[in-house]
Amino acid sequence: METQVDVGSLFEDFLKNFQNPPGKFKYVEQLNEMVAFRRRSLIVDFNDLFSFNESLANALISNPLQTFSAFEDRLFKILEEIDNTYPLEVERVHVRVINVPRVVELRKIRSTEINKIIVVEGILTKQTPIKERIYKATFKHVHPECNQEFEWPEEGEMGEVINMPTVCPRCGKVGQFEIIPEKTKLIDWQKAIVQERPEEVPPGQLPRQLEAILEDDLVDSARPGDRVRLTGILMLKQDTLVKRGSRTVFDVYLKVISVEVSQKVLDEVEITEEDKKKILEVARDPWIKERVIASIAPSIYDHWEIKEAIALALFGGVPKLMPDGTRIRGDIHVLIIGDPGTAKSQLLQFASRVAPRSVYTTGKGATAAGLTAAVVREKNTGDYYLEAGALVLADGGIAVIDEIDKMREEDRVAIHEAMEQQTVSIAKAGIVAKLNARATIIAAGNPKFGRYIQERGVSENIDLPPTILSRFDLIFILIDKPGSEDQLLANHILNMHSTRSMKSSILDIDFLKKYIAFARKYVNPQLDEEAKKLLADFYVEMRKKSADTPESPILITPRQLEALIRLTEAYARMGLKQLATKEDAERAINIMRIFLEKVGLDVESGTIDIDTIMIGKPKSTREKMVKILEIIDTLAQSEGCAKVREVIKESEREGIEKQNVEKIIADMRKSGLIYEVKPECYKKV
Repeated sequence: METQVDVGSLFEDFLKNFQNPPGKFKYVEQLNEMVAFRRRSLIVDFNDLFSFNESLANALISNPLQTFSAFEDRLFKILEEIDNTYPLEVERVHVRVINVPRVVELRKIRSTEINKIIVVEGILTKQTPIKERIYKATFKHVHPECNQEFEWPEEGEMGEVINMPTVCPRCGKVGQFEIIPEKTKLIDWQKAIVQERPEEVPPGQLPRQLEAILEDDLVDSARPGDRVRLTGILMLKQDTLVKRGSRTVFDVYLKVISVEVSQKVLDEVEITEEDKKKILEVARDPWIKERVIASIAPSIYDHWEIKEAIALALFGGVPKLMPDGTRIRGDIHVLIIGDPGTAKSQLLQFASRVAPRSVYTTGKGATAAGLTAAVVREKNTGDYYLEAGALVLADGGIAVIDEIDKMREEDRVAIHEAMEQQTVSIAKAGIVAKLNARATIIAAGNPKFGRYIQERGVSENIDLPPTILSRFDLIFILIDKPGSEDQLLANHILNMHSTRSMKSSILDIDFLKKYIAFARKYVNPQLDEEAKKLLADFYVEMRKKSADTPESPILITPRQLEALIRLTEAYARMGLKQLATKEDAERAINIMRIFLEKVGLDVESGTIDIDTIMIGKPKSTREKMVKILEIIDTLAQSEGCAKVREVIKESEREGIEKQNVEKIIADMRKSGLIYEVKPECYKKV
């Protein structure tokens, strides 16, 4: 007991006399706050403890269980001295230690760490509901001569399992003991599972997990999907110790002392002062944007615009929170649709490697629950709890979805909300929750018919609903076309296989990762007046073209204007500029124009029509559809139903070609606008 008294008085000395900066009693202020606000936890920085008294810090590391109990007893006495009404309202207090320099990877936890303080970092993936744990039970001795009540255990507190007294501490006799629930002292208890971060898991391995127990004011201090740093004592699970002689193999869990939730997305990438100097030096290069874009998957030939789009997505725009609580996303979503063998997956793999935080999934291996969140049932207790999916784990980073066209229809709907609102809502098994999914989505897929058919519109080539297409800021189409480039491509591939050397202007992947993390963390550009004017003029000009001629399709919508703002900010971020200039806006307009001219094109009229992406049907097709519907209606009124032959004849008079008519009739039948009365004879619904 001597060391305990020693530890207690040393701790009291530390709380009352530690000054940082000199003259400021850091912990005396905290003690007064605890009394004033009836707080139950005192936060102690380990560095302060170490600088004040090394032996005290060592005692905490080598024998945490006894040291903590000595700390907490002494703290309670000090608080009682300050205000004697404090113990009436608060039954127990905690010492929460932060900044312990013993970070252990989940994968490297071994038996030597048991009963020691360790710090683990990872993602909180699951959480049980809050429950209550008995820490002091009140028993009654059922005996005619005794019948007295007593608290048990007399010293310390109850472990995980109720250990019944063998003899009555009041009368010393053996007998039956009954627990009195209403006089028993309880504490809030919650179990959480912490898992390795996706970017730390070695290839081909399953992510490791550790059970963590949160008690009292730590419950609900983090949510599934949060990246956390837990300080705690590694303990053996007691429930398996009870069955005598049954097992010699035990599970471990972390008894958590303090929880730090990493709000900062980019804390995972370590940037030293030296790195900072190099980053700022490289950013002075007038051609820095070109260098960054050239450094995206440099082993892949050409595809400059797509590399530019991926670079923009990696840097991202600036998210904004309006005074009324509306959040405008800053993430730039990119979709690449292309023929087989055009290096789509390689580009995506590179993006996921270079992003400071990323999750990579493929369409076939992803379900709606796996992408968003799932409600899972625990096998021991039957409780339901929430498990975070890929988009929630990618919060603040990048979610890469390959083969998006192979996803099942019902699973694809799950990403709608995550793309625009940047949240994941779930309502299953009585759990209604909303989780953050502020992730950039870079996706790739193959065309519906194996290869892209240029004579058809985007929505016919891509097996994706317009609702998803319209949420992508940039869409690119990769077409494998034989031609003059083939010799250069062949030379490039052969050189890559033989020499494996890169140009000196290309930034290496580790530096690029740090550069992106630095830009995302410290650079939040705003548009200057010239850039604003240029974007507004471009938007108004494009809309004016639609307004001037009534037949003209809509070229651009406010959604594209928001995308232009994001792209302009991303260009400025790429050059580490706090102000986005006219030049950035010009580049944003340029890449948007490339996207609109290649993707938002009405194939029949040859004009840009944003409805090909937003609705899936360009204006020309919609107008033809209306005409054909009128023809069917007119013919059906006179003859009961409209024969396909007659409809084609009438439509050709209106200037609509035969193959178009047949296709539109098939489409209208599929979407339920017309129905077949008898073979080859239709009527409007």
